Amino acid sequence: MDFTIQHFIALAPLLITSLTIIVVMLAIAWRRNHSQTFLLSVAGLNLALLSILPALKVTPLAVTPLLQIDQFACLYMALILVATLACVTLAHAYLGDGGTGYPGNREELYLLILMAAAGGLVLVSAQHLAGLFIGLELLSVPVYGLVAYAFFNKRSLEAGIKYMVLSAAGSAFLLFGMALLYAEAGSLSFNGIGQALAATGLPSPLAQLGLGMMLIGLAFKLSLVPFHLWTPDVYEGAPAPVAAFLATASKVAVFAVMVRLFQISPVASSGVLNTVLTVIAIASILFGNLLALTQSNLKRLLGYSSIAHFGYLLIALVASKGLAMEAIGVYLVTYVITSLGAFGVITLMSSPYKGRDADALYEYRGLFWRRPYLTAVLTVMMLSLAGIPLTAGFIGKFYIIATGVEAHQWWLVGSLVLGSAIGVFYYLRVMVTLYLIEPNLRRVDAQLHWEQKAGGVMLLAIAVLAFFLGVYPQPLLILVQQSGLAG
Repeated sequence: MDFTIQHFIALAPLLITSLTIIVVMLAIAWRRNHSQTFLLSVAGLNLALLSILPALKVTPLAVTPLLQIDQFACLYMALILVATLACVTLAHAYLGDGGTGYPGNREELYLLILMAAAGGLVLVSAQHLAGLFIGLELLSVPVYGLVAYAFFNKRSLEAGIKYMVLSAAGSAFLLFGMALLYAEAGSLSFNGIGQALAATGLPSPLAQLGLGMMLIGLAFKLSLVPFHLWTPDVYEGAPAPVAAFLATASKVAVFAVMVRLFQISPVASSGVLNTVLTVIAIASILFGNLLALTQSNLKRLLGYSSIAHFGYLLIALVASKGLAMEAIGVYLVTYVITSLGAFGVITLMSSPYKGRDADALYEYRGLFWRRPYLTAVLTVMMLSLAGIPLTAGFIGKFYIIATGVEAHQWWLVGSLVLGSAIGVFYYLRVMVTLYLIEPNLRRVDAQLHWEQKAGGVMLLAIAVLAFFLGVYPQPLLILVQQSGLAG
C-alpha cells in the first residue's frame, strides 16, 4: 500500500512516542543522567500529545489493515499519553536524586513506561486481531519489569512474577479465542468478523466460545471478577508510580479495544455472552467493594476499588446503546484523573530507599497536620471515587446509571447503587483518618526537593480539574460526544 503524508500525520502520536523511546535509549547508553532522561521523556510525550491535533484533521483513516485512526482512537490516545506523562512526573519525584534516591539504575524505568505507552497507543487504534495482540503484548511485557523494578523489595519481585505468570495465562486464553473466532469467521479484521457473524444471524457455539475466551483474556488485564486475584498483590508490590500506570493507562487501553471488539457487531454481544458480561459486572461491583472494606493498606484498597469501577463500566458495555459510548468515555476520563491523584499522593509520601512504599493506612493518620496540600488532594480524590456531587466521579457515575436505566438493566443498576453505598463507607474511612489528631502533634510542612514540588503542583492541578469537571462538565461531554465510535 502507498503511504501518503496523511498516513504519517495520522500515525504521528505513535511515531513520535517510538522515536522518543529510541532517543531515550541512546541517551541512557551515552550518559546516565536521571534528570536528562526525565526531560527527554516528558518532551517526547508532550510532542506526541500535541500531534493528536493535526491527526484529528485526517481521521477517520485506515492506516494499514491493522490500525484505524479515528476520533475514538484519538481520544483514548490522548488519555493514555496524559496518564503516562503524569506517571513519568511521579516517577521522577519517587526515584529522587543524589545519595538519598533509589539505589539502583533509575533511567530504565522511563524507557519501560514509554514502551508500555506505545503498546497502549497501538491497542486503542487496532482494527484487527493481530494488531490487538501486538499492542497488548507491547503494553504488558514492559509492565512485568516495571512492577518488579524495586528489586531490593521482595514484595515487588513477587508482584512482578505473579503478574507475569497470570498475564501469560490471560494471553493464552486470548490467542485460543482468536483462533476459534478465525476458524468461524475466516477473517482477523474486526469488520470482517462482524460481517461474518451478522450474516449467520445468531453466532454459532464456536464463535461464542471464541469471543468468550477472548473476554477471559481481556478480563485478566482489566482484573474483573473472577480473574482479579493478582490485582491487590501487584498493586501493593509495584512501586507507586507503576501502580498508577497500571491502574490508568494500561486499563484504559485494554477497555478501549474491548469496546471496539464488542461494537463491531450487535450480534457479538447478544445471547450467552451478554449474560456472562452481566454476571461478571455484578460480581466485580460487589466483590470489589466488599473486599475493599477490610483493607488497611491504601494501595490494596485502591486495587479492589478499581475492580468495582471496571464493573461499573461493564454496565455501559452491556447496555451498548444510546448513551453507552458517551458514558464509557466520560467515566474513563474521570476514573483516570482520580486514580492518578490518589496514587500520586502515595508516591509523594513514599521514597524507595526506605524499603517499602508508604501505603499502610496508619501512616496517613493525622496527615492534615503534616502535609495539608497532599491531604486536600487525597480528600478530593476519595470524594470523587465515591461519586459525591461536585466532583468528576459523580458525573461519570451519573452517566453510567443513566445508561443502565435507559437500557432497562435493573439488576445492574441495583448492584451499582448497592456497590456505591458500600464504597462511600471505606472512602470516608480513609478521609477521616487524614484528619485525626494525634497527641503532641505539631503542624509541620515536610521539606520537599524540587522534583517532589513538580509532582505536588501536578497533583494540585489534578485536584482542581476533578473539582472543575464536577461543577462544569460541559467541555468533557463535548469532547467525548465528538469521539463516538463512528468517528
